[in-house]
Amino acid sequence: MNATVVSRPKSFWAIAVLGLLWNLVGVLAFLMTVAMTPEQLAAMPAEQRQVVEATPSWLNVLFGIAVATGTLGAIGLLMRKRWAVTLFLVSLIVVVVQMVASFALTPMWSLIGPSSLVMPVIVVLIALGLWSYARKAAARGWLG
Repeated sequence: MNATVVSRPKSFWAIAVLGLLWNLVGVLAFLMTVAMTPEQLAAMPAEQRQVVEATPSWLNVLFGIAVATGTLGAIGLLMRKRWAVTLFLVSLIVVVVQMVASFALTPMWSLIGPSSLVMPVIVVLIALGLWSYARKAAARGWLG
């Protein structure tokens, strides 16, 4: 039996590692959010505190799902597994739902204004980029 060896560019490994690091930062942000003490909340600027206080707990669950599936997707990419595509898609969908719900259910827009869009747009674009890259990697035979 002849095994086909598929060569992956160095950029594959760089993107996979950066994707993992990005998602691990997300995990850290999630853990800091859910472990926030009343003292830490009180030390926040008033606008940010109001947004945090208005955030329903189920939105934090979505945050956790988004970063967990993104992290597992990045690990799958590093392991060259096709299931990374599915995990990145789940992460992207949950990120979009989380971001839309954040603006719909909290006073983020009214308190912070257009600048409140910057980070959510970056997060959505990176999630979209990782999913798209994983799809292309799978199509090129880089994932098994």
